[in-house]
Amino acid sequence: MFPHSIEPLEENINKQLCNDFRGERSGFVKAGPLKTVLPAAYKKHAEHYYNMPLKKDDVWVVTYPRSGTTLCQELVWLVNNNFDYDTASKYSLQIRVPFLEVEMLIHDDFAEELYNLNRDSKVIDTLKNWKTPGYELATTMDSPRHFKTHLPFSLLPPTLLQTCKVIYVARNAKDVAPSYFHHNRLVKLHDYIGDFPKYWNYFKNDLLVYSPYWGHIEEAWKLKNNPNLLFLFYEDVVTDMKEAIRKVADFLGKTVDETDVNKLCKHLQIDNFRKNVPVQTSEKINGFVNDNEQGFIRNGKIGGNKEFDDTLSREADEWIAANLKRNKIHSFPNSKP
Repeated sequence: MFPHSIEPLEENINKQLCNDFRGERSGFVKAGPLKTVLPAAYKKHAEHYYNMPLKKDDVWVVTYPRSGTTLCQELVWLVNNNFDYDTASKYSLQIRVPFLEVEMLIHDDFAEELYNLNRDSKVIDTLKNWKTPGYELATTMDSPRHFKTHLPFSLLPPTLLQTCKVIYVARNAKDVAPSYFHHNRLVKLHDYIGDFPKYWNYFKNDLLVYSPYWGHIEEAWKLKNNPNLLFLFYEDVVTDMKEAIRKVADFLGKTVDETDVNKLCKHLQIDNFRKNVPVQTSEKINGFVNDNEQGFIRNGKIGGNKEFDDTLSREADEWIAANLKRNKIHSFPNSKP
């Protein structure tokens, strides 16, 4: 049973989005109480995600996209696995902390194109992993299981916070939007072809996949006092990584010493992270990304995004301030223009 409605986006909006995001070929839907925008394929999986069997030692990382998810996946997995760097180096994050709903993001036609363009057995295994729904992968995983998802709480199992530990990470929209823009231009499963001003318009009007941005964060913020939820701001994590590691360790019931903390800090430093952490596979996946776009792991910085001209920057600041006043979430820490 799935208790929420799933409806197609308005026809003209769907057409416009499909023209600008060429990777999604069957259109988009709006699902649940937030009217979360998702690829049409979500409809066939919604009930399975919502009713996915959970285990008490499961650990989840939940974010709106480009909110420091990948960094926090690595941090959480290593802390919860007693700093097993050897295993971490041998298995990609997608194997250790699978992206629950990635299957629905990769259109079947695009997946077929990738299969035809690639012959490397490791790449084929990666593609098969991507196209296996997370609720099926979960049945094959050893405990403790770790999951990453961008779905909001209202579309996840209703007993999630009664059963599992969840780390939620929020990030300032002025950093999320440019990062998501470059990601959507990079990977062909999105294949955004427009410019940033148009993209920002989609973002603030809740028309990007996983939007609404504010609704996503607000659902988590309202649950922040639940003992099974650790609500983190990305800005706090990167500004004081040592404290973030200690918070996660305490939340997961792990004992860490200064040597553990210092080593993990060094491991998560952006240049080391980019070089040493296998996110998907070390082999090149032909046809998966657009050349000449910024990489999956960008710079992780706070502020200073040149995608915003002066006019857009003022508009974004006003939009953020108005929403923070409305939803009573405190200002994003250490934020910069």
